[in-house]
Amino acid sequence: MRLRNDQLARHLQRNLAPLYLISGDEPLQMREAADEVRNTARSQGYNEREVLDPVAGFDWSALNVAAESLSLFGDKRLLELRLASSKVGSEGAKALTAYAERPAEDTVLLITLPKLERAQSNSKWFKHLEQAGVVVQIWPVEGNRLPPWIEQRLRRAGLIPEAGVVEMLADRVEGNLLAASQEIEKLLLLQGPGVITMEQLAESVADSARFDVFGLVDTLLSRETAKGSRMLQGLKAEGVAAPVVLWALSREIRALAGMAYEVEQGSSADQVMGAHRVWEKRKPLLRKGLQRRSTHWRALLKICGQTDRAIKGLSPDDPWLLLEKLALAMSGVTLFSVGES
Repeated sequence: MRLRNDQLARHLQRNLAPLYLISGDEPLQMREAADEVRNTARSQGYNEREVLDPVAGFDWSALNVAAESLSLFGDKRLLELRLASSKVGSEGAKALTAYAERPAEDTVLLITLPKLERAQSNSKWFKHLEQAGVVVQIWPVEGNRLPPWIEQRLRRAGLIPEAGVVEMLADRVEGNLLAASQEIEKLLLLQGPGVITMEQLAESVADSARFDVFGLVDTLLSRETAKGSRMLQGLKAEGVAAPVVLWALSREIRALAGMAYEVEQGSSADQVMGAHRVWEKRKPLLRKGLQRRSTHWRALLKICGQTDRAIKGLSPDDPWLLLEKLALAMSGVTLFSVGES
């Protein structure tokens, strides 16, 4: 059976299937859909929980072993399989097909994985899972679908938006559903249930989408130089500490340096990103970064070190100027020699 995300809650009120597959790249909706299954299972006596979190070299026989093992306390059990990639390989396909043909007794299997491509949706293993249980594919809430989603979320929290509030919040979060959810929670905490005006929203809502350090990293990897520069200045203006920004940038640069080196040793970008468990939605961004050689990223790590020393007062340099230098170089602007690009 295949359900839309908004149909899942009603389905769970009626019955609980032996397995659920939840697929998508939108973190908030993925988490909430999985939580709905977990909470329903718990309410129906599935008190034992076992999690399989496959990594590179995962032995798929572990799924069969887990399915056939008896509960330690005789309880019904929730078995979770958290896949970092929707490409399960031949061994994974065999294991999933075999499980779908003979689901474990007194067990609910919950599979979460990134967005499925068309070829995977037409595969034998997927069709077997769909026939044996419930498939929920999560789609981004974009464009004209975002304001109704935000309004529904506000009203569910007991907040009644005045005219313009929904549009203003939609503009601020720029499609970041997790940011929208957090801002709604903050509004409820600060204002309490009831009518919300644009003035109240303006006073209490931080501009999460534009001045978020993780958003900054992704913007720079997208090579949106002007927007990235504005975001960096926004972080500074908002009082975000320079070490926090440096941590986010250096973390990404360090990862790219290592992955770029592996690509240079003969691995494909897809193989490297799979081994490092890169989230599907971020792969296009990192693929751009991997077009640059490891020497480029190692040179940027040296700038990170200079920035760290400036933050600690061990050099006379301005940390924010060095962060700007890093940001521009990450987005593709060549200000100085940083190795091959």
